[in-house]
Amino acid sequence: MSISGLQRLRLASAQRLPGGGSPYTWRLPRNQAAAAVDYARAGRVLSRRDPVIRELIRAHGDCGLARVPRADPFHALVHAIIAQQLSTRSAASIERRFVALFDGRPTPRAVRATPDERLRGAGISPQKLRYLRDLCDHLLDGSLDLAGLGSLSDDEVIARLTQVKGIGRWTADIFLMFTLLRPDVFPMGDLGLVRAIQKTYGLRSVPSPERLMKLGEPWRPYRSVACWYLWASLDAAQPGGGAWG
Repeated sequence: MSISGLQRLRLASAQRLPGGGSPYTWRLPRNQAAAAVDYARAGRVLSRRDPVIRELIRAHGDCGLARVPRADPFHALVHAIIAQQLSTRSAASIERRFVALFDGRPTPRAVRATPDERLRGAGISPQKLRYLRDLCDHLLDGSLDLAGLGSLSDDEVIARLTQVKGIGRWTADIFLMFTLLRPDVFPMGDLGLVRAIQKTYGLRSVPSPERLMKLGEPWRPYRSVACWYLWASLDAAQPGGGAWG
């Protein structure tokens, strides 16, 4: 069972040290372009261009992307790898055990030096173990510079991240949206988002990538914001669902 981008965000945001900090030590400088996003203006633009999104904005209020905590990039990528093809609960359980191996502060060097048996004991599958080691190798040899991602274009970030085994386009899109807070990302590979679009727009069948691109064209340059509201519509229909922080 896979989990949507918003569920991943919720789980990643909840992973904190007792003192309130991130369990990971690498920090990404605040991206100025992301910080400058005017979410109120984005809502007005989307409301004028798309009556369906306008109704979602009325129903769900301010966009939650404005309140997203600044996620540590190493944490975000490790989380994305661990959570692949798992329920939210299972991913959270494994990630807690993984973090505990490093006294709450795993680093690429520490993870790379940890024997396979210890990582497997935390619930990391053999395939994900290879992915984590490849991520750490890229960070330690300098071929992936997390601190420099904030200055790159969306396409450049995607190209850098997808060099790592286990990180595909979907993971790169979610990283752009929730770690770099880029305003114009459309993760068409997210099954929850596609399901929300089908339901909200009253489509009889699952929309093709071409149909999705056409639907999302009026949302530019705020496709990330439109996606948040579509995820919100799906979450609100679930037991215990509602607004996100």
